[in-house]
Amino acid sequence: MCSHYEAPSPSRLRNALGLTFDSQEKIDLWPGYVGPFIRKPTGIDPHDEAAPNLEALPGVFGLLPFWAKDTKLARSTYNARSETAATKPSYRAAWKEAKHCLIPAVAIYEPDWRTGKPIPTRITRKDGELLGIAGLWETWKGPVGEIVHSYSMLTINADDHDMMVVVLPQGRYADWLTATPNES
Repeated sequence: MCSHYEAPSPSRLRNALGLTFDSQEKIDLWPGYVGPFIRKPTGIDPHDEAAPNLEALPGVFGLLPFWAKDTKLARSTYNARSETAATKPSYRAAWKEAKHCLIPAVAIYEPDWRTGKPIPTRITRKDGELLGIAGLWETWKGPVGEIVHSYSMLTINADDHDMMVVVLPQGRYADWLTATPNES
């Protein structure tokens, strides 16, 4: 389960994926903080060859479904179990609508329990490239009518952890972003 991760700087995101994202305020992210997520652009002509394939947007780390009363819900919706996302109220609309996203990360932090106590451990790719974490995104209308994007990391059961985020190989990013709910 990942509640803490390191987002890439705007220049690193641009260099790694060719995406412009200039609204990054924090790199060290926790639930409720705003960070970048990547999705297929919405509302564009699919036959427009000049349209971008991907876009990076700012979003709240923690999914905010349409019925959320405020952004505090993000503190408990930052991870979605892949096994139950289709049925849990917080995630089922995003799952049903295949609102898939990638969450770019330089590192994730997980506790190492080998000593019997949780020691925060920084996990990165061996080659230094960005991690692409599978996620769901949503659009929420705030109390004064503002549009707020949000996202949640998908998790799976793991042998030595309770849950682990789904890290996608770079060659599978497009597959995830275009998958239907039945393919997810």
